[in-house]
Amino acid sequence: MTKSTLPNESFRDRVSTIDESGKRKWIYAYKPKGKFYSIRTGLSYLYFVLFFGLPWVHFHGKPLFLFNIPEAKFIIFGKIFWPEDFFIFGLTMVTFVFFIILFTAAFGRLFCGWACPQTNFMEMMFRKIEFWVLGDAPAQRQLKNAPWNAIKIRKVVLKQVLFYGLSFIIANTFLAYIIGVEALEKIIVEPVDLHIGGLTSLLVFTSVFYAVYAFFREQACTAVCPYGRLQSVLLDKNSMIVAYDYKRGEPRGHVRKTDVAATSLGDCIDCLQCVRVCPTGIDIRNGVQMECVGCTACIDACDTVMEKIGKPTGLIRYASENSIANGEPLRYTNRMKLYTVLCGIVLTVLSIVLATRKDVDATIMRTPGILFQERGKDSISNLYNIKVVNKTSREIPLTIQLANGNGKVEVVGKPVVVVAKEGQGSGSFFVVLPKTALHSRKTSIELTISEGDEIITHLKTNFLGPVE
Repeated sequence: MTKSTLPNESFRDRVSTIDESGKRKWIYAYKPKGKFYSIRTGLSYLYFVLFFGLPWVHFHGKPLFLFNIPEAKFIIFGKIFWPEDFFIFGLTMVTFVFFIILFTAAFGRLFCGWACPQTNFMEMMFRKIEFWVLGDAPAQRQLKNAPWNAIKIRKVVLKQVLFYGLSFIIANTFLAYIIGVEALEKIIVEPVDLHIGGLTSLLVFTSVFYAVYAFFREQACTAVCPYGRLQSVLLDKNSMIVAYDYKRGEPRGHVRKTDVAATSLGDCIDCLQCVRVCPTGIDIRNGVQMECVGCTACIDACDTVMEKIGKPTGLIRYASENSIANGEPLRYTNRMKLYTVLCGIVLTVLSIVLATRKDVDATIMRTPGILFQERGKDSISNLYNIKVVNKTSREIPLTIQLANGNGKVEVVGKPVVVVAKEGQGSGSFFVVLPKTALHSRKTSIELTISEGDEIITHLKTNFLGPVE
């Protein structure tokens, strides 16, 4: 057994960014390149367009997305949600947790590597700026150890200014999702003393983003984000992961092709390229690790080396532990299919709930303490109270009618109940029925709430009458 194949579990004693003394190790990741990196770069452009562009998109005069936590007002795909819709947010959270469990059990940390905002901003925006200003990893190390001179000061200051400026832009966009672009524009163009709170929030968000991407960096994934720590209980041996094919790669070694000993070595030449490009500083050859975000940089690096030495690619690839152990390619197993279907079901249910949510909620109840009133010799009336919540951004005049038309509705005061935009309205009304329509003490009736000719909702209640 060669030295490279001896069991070594010391890497599990601490995270990859902490040394033996407990101090942080700064990660100087090499600039990746390859098929997966090109695809991720293209997707990141789409993510950035969506992130920076969605606050400016309006639908029927409302933002497409708004998460106004201070006012408890949320707009999703142009629909307004208020605290009365809290059950929908509860359902959304349950659906999200359920989706994460199913998705991770089947596809590992695919989200982290391909769609997570932290990964995309760090690797596809801030890291690229760093490469552009400071150069690749060797140049960054050299600059770190160099004495302070005009060149070093200029590069370091330029990097930090660009990082802070970009963080400021991200903070503005983030704030636009909370208060809307109109309110954000007022903070920018109006006198500072009119928007002290808004400006403070903007500077706080900027400082947080700057601190994360300039200094905290990969620690957000390895020390803060709970997803990485949960993966140990969410993954199993059939989950899709970025994996090293140890059966093909071991024992490691780098010898000339003419060397007879080459036949006893695996395909891994121990070049450490997979380690150098890793943004969290791990050695993927040690197996599944909490720090791995599934960014595929190691796959691209290893494939490049394999092509240069005339070996098949895929020594590091998307696989499962079982597929590596059995020497089989990753298959879309029945388990993955089942989890995919379940994920689709929970997302469909949530989408239906969101799509069918009513813009106007109405509640009616009989006025307490009053049974019924006789109207002449042939009619009976009941008095009801109505409360309406208008979740739209326009004023709505509502009319109340009996669904079957066998009787009439008399609104107390105005003939219609007017509900202010994004507000509430209430009123009282009588329902008058002929005695011939009453066959018991309680009669079920159905009312319609309409805006003009459009019926918004149907409501059922009981009508009390005299005992025959």
